[in-house]
Amino acid sequence: MTRRAIVSADDFGMSLEVNEAIEAAHRKGVLSTASLMVAGDAASDAIRRAKSMPDLRVGLHVVAIEGKSVLDLPAITDEQGWFGRDQLRLGVEYFFSPHARSAIRREIEAQYRVFARTGLPLDHANAHKHMHLHPTVGRFLIESGLSHGLRAVRSPFEPPEPVDAKDSFGDRALRRWIGVLRHQIHKAGLKTNDWCFGLRWSGHMTPDRIRSLIPKLPDGVSEIYFHPATAQNAMMHRFMPTYDQEGELAALLDSGVRDAFTRESVRQIGWSDL
Repeated sequence: MTRRAIVSADDFGMSLEVNEAIEAAHRKGVLSTASLMVAGDAASDAIRRAKSMPDLRVGLHVVAIEGKSVLDLPAITDEQGWFGRDQLRLGVEYFFSPHARSAIRREIEAQYRVFARTGLPLDHANAHKHMHLHPTVGRFLIESGLSHGLRAVRSPFEPPEPVDAKDSFGDRALRRWIGVLRHQIHKAGLKTNDWCFGLRWSGHMTPDRIRSLIPKLPDGVSEIYFHPATAQNAMMHRFMPTYDQEGELAALLDSGVRDAFTRESVRQIGWSDL
């Protein structure tokens, strides 16, 4: 097997600071892929930038937690149309409540429709905070995606060894949920990655870490995802107070990171290459 890598950024459209970073990382760095929040505060700006960068591959970053909705359905959002931050509570509601299940299904379909209206090709899909690991969210993300030309979905499986971590009980539990998601993906005839890096170091994907990670990438397709920004605004400070978004942008722009991909013969690809 050969080693291939998809270098991506989440939260495109969340803010101007994120959009600026994604554009810089694509034009001057190693970023090839971005995931769009269609109801984000700066979604229109992100779409405009994406259309000026035809080689940037853009997918849908489905929001079902901790973000703005499209439909503002009271069964799943607050008075301002925002999803809550309690992952356990939302997970229980999406699974057991018929009203919540119906609402999140409509919401996910609406997010795909908004994406379709941008005119951008749909490169892939994933979910904010990996909520597509929830079998209900994953099912609706795939079902709606199929009707909109979806071909690939992220599997957030990060092996511990390349990031110098030990296999924990949490890792083993997570693998069970990833197994469910991968079954859904393969049953639908969609593609997915073998490995995913950015979970343990989320918000701290610094140049040194990425330079050290690339030689340790396993055989197969690895997605390496980032949360870059040129600065942290008030909303980002509220939701991600410990994140070093500027450090993540620095990693994407780092010449040593680019050189490491070449030196280690890790071929950079996109989801459509799977």
